[in-house]
Amino acid sequence: MSPAALSPVLLALRGVPEERPAVDLDAAAALRARLEAAARGVARATPALEIAAGSLRARRSTPAPVGAALRGLLVTSALRLVAVGARPQPPAALLAAWRASEGDSPLALASDQLDAHERARLESDVAAHVATLRARLGRVPAAWAPRTAVRAHQRLAGGAVVLRDVVDLMVGTTLGPSAAVSLLDVTTAPLGEDDERVARYHALVQTLRTATVPLRSAVLSTATGDLWCIEVDAATLERAADDLVAIFAAPVMGLAA
Repeated sequence: MSPAALSPVLLALRGVPEERPAVDLDAAAALRARLEAAARGVARATPALEIAAGSLRARRSTPAPVGAALRGLLVTSALRLVAVGARPQPPAALLAAWRASEGDSPLALASDQLDAHERARLESDVAAHVATLRARLGRVPAAWAPRTAVRAHQRLAGGAVVLRDVVDLMVGTTLGPSAAVSLLDVTTAPLGEDDERVARYHALVQTLRTATVPLRSAVLSTATGDLWCIEVDAATLERAADDLVAIFAAPVMGLAA
């Protein structure tokens, strides 16, 4: 696919191939050593600490309403189809497929309690977000090796701290001489400052997981169509480590208070 046929979101993730930096295989070791040292303090203060991308979203410290939580899940389900060029199922079908596979989780049981009006509003909302997703993302070339819902976890201080992550869409490979992996997080809320922290977190966990620094990390809002895309470099990863060290310190300070 020629660059002219790519959506602005994909162009941002792709960058200019001739300007990509060489693969960085050295940053991961220093970052891990720093985080291990910080995590050992957590290990002495609390038996276990699990961190995910949501831990970086300060404005979402309270549980999302049922409708918003379901909207996010269904848009993510649609992304799996959009990323491979398939047309997503209607929202009602997406909801039915998710409910059939979810079992009796609290959110699944709550979804059963939606009345007809609430269900119709949810389906209309999801349809609008999926339309924005399709328009902004476009078709991802198969040559980019797109994969969705890429899970990772990293254990620090003997498992006292566990970093968990799910990248909504990952493209590119680590096999070439230049950085070529880009990460995309999709949110159904308007973008805010915490989304930049989320983008950095994805980049950091990917670096720890593969020992290879990714090219770019981005967040797309299906509420507004806005995209934030950051170059992943040493400064980006150090700021991501700063974010985590601050979270590590929180339970320690809480016990000391």
